[in-house]
Amino acid sequence: MKRLLSIICIIVSAFVLMAGCRTKDTEQVDENSKDVSSLKAIEGRWEGDIKIPNQPLPIIVHFTGKDGTISIPVQGLNEFPLTSVKLSNSDLFFNMKMQNQQITFDGKVDKEKISGTFVQKGQEFPFELLKKSDQAVEEKESGEIVQADLQNGTINGLLETPKNEGPFPVMIIIAGSGPTDKDGNTMAMPGKNNSLKMLAESLAEKGIASIRYDKRGIGENMQLAGKEADLRFEQYIDDAAAWVQFAKKDGRFSKVGIIGHSEGSLIGMAAAKKSETDIFISLAGAGEPIDQVLIKQLEEQLTPTLLTESKDILSKLKQGKQVETVSADLQSVFRPSVQPYMISWIQYNPIEFVKELNIPVLIVNGNRDIQVAPTNAKALHKEKGDSELLILEKMNHVLKEAPADREGNLATYTNPELPLSPGLVNGIVEYLNKHDISNDDDH
Repeated sequence: MKRLLSIICIIVSAFVLMAGCRTKDTEQVDENSKDVSSLKAIEGRWEGDIKIPNQPLPIIVHFTGKDGTISIPVQGLNEFPLTSVKLSNSDLFFNMKMQNQQITFDGKVDKEKISGTFVQKGQEFPFELLKKSDQAVEEKESGEIVQADLQNGTINGLLETPKNEGPFPVMIIIAGSGPTDKDGNTMAMPGKNNSLKMLAESLAEKGIASIRYDKRGIGENMQLAGKEADLRFEQYIDDAAAWVQFAKKDGRFSKVGIIGHSEGSLIGMAAAKKSETDIFISLAGAGEPIDQVLIKQLEEQLTPTLLTESKDILSKLKQGKQVETVSADLQSVFRPSVQPYMISWIQYNPIEFVKELNIPVLIVNGNRDIQVAPTNAKALHKEKGDSELLILEKMNHVLKEAPADREGNLATYTNPELPLSPGLVNGIVEYLNKHDISNDDDH
């Protein structure tokens, strides 16, 4: 099931995956924690992962002079305090207590790298952390921080505006599935592609404002993380609709549209219908319900026995029924805590939603998208007869021009130096112009 997390992009909860294993001797752990020396040598932010087979779990550890915290963005865990930290020469030990479990990290420091063994109740996995400079951590954003009201709180976003005089049309940019941030980057993979950041900046250069935001439980919206078992697809729709309402009340904006990428396409369709936006653009969006998408992805990665089990599980989820017993090899996709979300998600059929939109619709995909094939875009276009279809020959799922081979294609997912695929931004702007959405002063 190689790269299953990064390709399917479903939220992973490693502590659910590793429940029921044995711990190290907790008395020894507590004894070690009494002798804590200065941590000045490792002070600062470290990023890396626990190398769980086929699905590395990204973590962020921040050490101060005396203690530290750990964040696991995929889980919605933010700056959880470490119970103890001990550094002796190059030997580093730190641990945390969560839900009456002792979780330990035992490793060595080698200049800008920490590597060792992670242990949680009997299962051991290697881990590795790399030191991050302050400059890397404090990467500057060019936009304005804004907030939209939700039913129970607020959600943070970044507004990118053109330099000329408004009012401007504004596009709400919705990221794809999994632990994906407002820039289009996922903590499930090392490195960045910055695709959505590039899109926002390019649109601003063309006179079009945009608002992009971290999904709930990610980055600037970590505070919206709840229990995985309580998450529903409708919450993502409500978040997007809240941004539309925010923009409609702001006098700086003339028209309000939505750009949804990948899973964000389906979220955007539903939000566009709910909030009456002026235009909708789908980027690499699925043309069928998620159960059908998953089956096609799993067919390439599972044994016949596991594939049959997956189909049976998806059939029950589609009926609104949870499945109590799931094979260990399928826990990352169908663990009990994620099933309520999948039940809510699986009910939404993009074919049905796109044909109900009574606004201009542009459907964009790339011929080198190995996650969402261009047949999906064609299916959406067929159902929504008055939509416009744009297929870019060499564009892949992260909106970059990619080589035909799979390895080279995946390499673009973590290369922020690559520009957006030629024709993408101009195609979007031309469509906005065609429907009188763009700022007339600029065109």
